[in-house]
Amino acid sequence: MAIKGSWYECDSRFIPAHYQPAALIDLALSRDIDSHRLLRGTGLFYEDILAGEQRISAQQFLTLIGNARRLLDADDTSFLFGQRLLPGHYGASSHTLLHAEHLQDALGQLIRHRALLSPLLSPRLLLDEQDAWLYWVDACGAGEQYRFLLEASMAAVAGMCRRLSGERLPWRFHFAHGQPRYIEQYWVHLGEEVLFDRQIDALQIPRVWLTRPLPEASLTAGRVARQESTRLLEALGARASLLDRLYSWLLERVREAPVLEQAAEAFEMSPATLKRKLQKHGTHYQEQRDLVRKHVALYLYRIKGYSNEEVAAYLHFHDATNFRRSFKRWTGLSPSALRQLFGA
Repeated sequence: MAIKGSWYECDSRFIPAHYQPAALIDLALSRDIDSHRLLRGTGLFYEDILAGEQRISAQQFLTLIGNARRLLDADDTSFLFGQRLLPGHYGASSHTLLHAEHLQDALGQLIRHRALLSPLLSPRLLLDEQDAWLYWVDACGAGEQYRFLLEASMAAVAGMCRRLSGERLPWRFHFAHGQPRYIEQYWVHLGEEVLFDRQIDALQIPRVWLTRPLPEASLTAGRVARQESTRLLEALGARASLLDRLYSWLLERVREAPVLEQAAEAFEMSPATLKRKLQKHGTHYQEQRDLVRKHVALYLYRIKGYSNEEVAAYLHFHDATNFRRSFKRWTGLSPSALRQLFGA
């Protein structure tokens, strides 16, 4: 079955330069960084941003982020940038967040309008019996800027929820990477419930917080904002990135383990073209397929409490040795080591 709808890629010019890129530029300018040095290699001039009409690609945005990190050379840059992102000043899209009825509504709007509100990392919401998990996947091949974007995204959601609810919510922050040397920045900007080496980048919160009414919600204003934001998405032409679409397609077929040729057929392109597009995003098909299988395995272990044999059977591994070998390739850990980690 062919994929319905279009997608954006890392070189698609769809990001308004006066939205999130401007927030990073303003942060740099507030610390006396020269705008010409900041914009070097992006193909942008400061006057382009002020005009309010320029759209840039993810590649240009990532170049800007790299410049800002190098010039600012500060451990708190990503967190301060994130605090400026949401709800933001992006017209109707920001208003969908400001007038959300409750947290689940706000997170739903963030996911629905991710091309406008989170174009470089795609947020996804998973609910279990006790908790809600908001996790991210790379949308455009962020490469060495991924951790910066992740820290900013975590800070953005936590800050947005604090503003909308009027209090700091009991989020737990899970990071796939190890504890960094600047751990104090995580504590200052996110809180003490920060966990590293968790194999996934996610926010966790008890489900009871999802449906508590938000004090700033306006039913009428929210409905109008959603309608207008939907029109903006339609004008944009794509609601998700190629990598995001591929992740969804693979997730729906995770038990089938489809090969490259099947994916290419679904996306109505040749296998060579799909390989080339993925390479442009700094990845390849096997890596994307392994990422999805890793996430599903983590879900089955952590939330469903499956045994090694049950996870292997679910993913249609008929050989236990082959499953252990594959799982260690995905995570760097054996299944038993991972279960000990979760137990701890």
